[in-house]
Amino acid sequence: MTPRSFLLTAELADYVRASSEPVDEVMADLIRETAGMAERGEASPTLQIAPEQGVLMRLLTRALGVRRAIEIGTFTGFSALCIAEGLPEDGSLLCLDRNEEWGAVARRYWERAGLADRIELRLGDALETLRALPAEETFDLAFVDADKPGYAAYVEELHPRLTTNGVVLLDNTLRSGRVLDPDDESAHVLAALNAALAADPRWETVLMPLSDGLTLLRKR
Repeated sequence: MTPRSFLLTAELADYVRASSEPVDEVMADLIRETAGMAERGEASPTLQIAPEQGVLMRLLTRALGVRRAIEIGTFTGFSALCIAEGLPEDGSLLCLDRNEEWGAVARRYWERAGLADRIELRLGDALETLRALPAEETFDLAFVDADKPGYAAYVEELHPRLTTNGVVLLDNTLRSGRVLDPDDESAHVLAALNAALAADPRWETVLMPLSDGLTLLRKR
């Protein structure tokens, strides 16, 4: 099943995709393979971003003139593929993840798309890897789609490593509409983060009802 926003019916989701720039053949095949993995119980279907979100990320990468990007949480590589397609030929994307099996799937599609030379995948604890990077303005764009309790720490570590006007994208910030559920402990974490970011003067912040909730942060 193709991932879609929890706010949309299947019919509306199809309409959204039909009214947007389509994914290319390599991306479509990756989406299908990942869906097959989910059907076999080899991965959670909620880990895959919606195609229209990937198209938006590719558009933003191009429109912002991103040259260096970082991704925390790569899964099977669809979001990385979208970002990499938006980079110039000399651009680069650093991906941080811990799952070697999913990383192997990602690398296969990056190679097929001819973009493997733009993408580096580092396996291990993402926060430790991030903290080991030089604390200097390096990245123009960051995408975070990893463990939700770790989001606050990722944002803090990304701030000094982003260029001025650099953008951070945080996925799943509406938690499929459960962000206000008082009985959902994970939702409490995201709700607290959303409130803190909206009040943080270091960031210009907007939470968009796209897919599972996508927060955009611009470093002032």
